Parts: sequence; C-alpha cells; structure tokens
Amino acid sequence: MHASRPTLRRASAALAAATAVAALLSACASGPGTGPMGFFVTSSGPGKGADLGGLTGADAHCQRLASAAGAGSRSWRAYLSTSAVGNDQPAVHARDRIGKGPWFNAKGVLIARDVAQLHGDNGITKANALDERGNGVKGRGDTPNEHDILTGSRPDGTAFSPAPNLTCGNWTSSGDGQAIIGHHDRTGLVTDPWALSWNSSHQTRGCGQEALKTTGGAGLFYCFAAD
Repeated sequence: MHASRPTLRRASAALAAATAVAALLSACASGPGTGPMGFFVTSSGPGKGADLGGLTGADAHCQRLASAAGAGSRSWRAYLSTSAVGNDQPAVHARDRIGKGPWFNAKGVLIARDVAQLHGDNGITKANALDERGNGVKGRGDTPNEHDILTGSRPDGTAFSPAPNLTCGNWTSSGDGQAIIGHHDRTGLVTDPWALSWNSSHQTRGCGQEALKTTGGAGLFYCFAAD
C-alpha cells in the first residue's frame, strides 16, 4: 500500500523542519565563523627577556600593541600564569585572565570558542598564531626560530607550584631562573605531546633576552581580549 500524498507532504515537512533545527544547532555549537581580533602573539617583547614588568606590565604591553593595530578599544590581557608567593600572594592562572571568548586572530580566523576549546582542540597553528598586525611569527625552520612563547603554565592553563619557580620570578627577572614556554607552531625536536604544546612545552635556559634565544625564543607571549 502506498502512502497518501498528504502523508508524504507531512513527512517531508517534518524532515525539513528537523533539518533546519539540526542546522541551527550546528551553527550554535560551532559559533560565528569570523569576528574582530581577540587573540595575537606579540610582535615583540618589552626587550628585557622574561622581565615583563609582572602581569601589569605584560597586560600594558598587550594593550599598547593592540592600540597601535587599531584594536585598543578592547581590554587585553597577557596569557601568563604566576606562582603563589607565601600566604599573601596567591597563584594566578592564565586561563582565568582572558575572558570567555570567542577569540579570533587578526585575519578573523577562529582560534577558540571558549576557554574549554582553547585548552583542547583549538585553532592555534603557525598559520593562525599571528601577531597583532596579522603577520606570521617565525617558527621552527625559520631564521631566527622564535616559536618559544612565554606562558608559565600547565597544559590546562593553570599555574605551577612555587618551587621551582617557572615564571622567571613572576615575570620580573631578566637574569637567572627559568620559565615555561609553549610552541605557537606546534612543532619540536620530537613528536611527543609536550613538544607540540602551544602553552606548556619546556623550560627556558634563563630569563634574559639572550638566554631565551638559545632555546628558540624572543620574549614573545600571547595576548587575548578579555571583554
């Protein structure tokens, strides 16, 4: 027995409605396809190695670079963690400083919808981790290699314990010490997950500008729009 035409029409309408709902849900899940710049790698550091003037100085550097690129109306924060100091100064986690997202690079490419995706399947690659002017950042295979990006963070964006200090004195030292960096180009000498991490790959050999260069860095860091 064949279905009547009214029945077929109702089934077709129901299928069309279901398809539309599925498309809407998919769009909501994936988020907008493009948007204003909310993420960049600094085109330069302050010039004193990992001495960024603490979090306040690092944030101000992000804001200056963003302003020069025409994005100064947003509130910019450095993706940096700091360790606790005694009982009076608690640890600060990079993931808690940068707002809720979504974040796009200078060319409108989605980097992450939210904090969870940023610390999961994000869009940070050498092609997408651009500076504030939309330029690429040198990575492994380029001269000089500058893929070491200061973070002081664990893979989930949280701070390390105070000892040993892995933030170059909470971003105030340009001498002895060490800091955790990530690889913006997601490449390393090996293919282990830590070597491919964008935010928690290895330690620096020191905190000065020249020391950072020896492992492939230039004192650069990530900036995010927190609003």
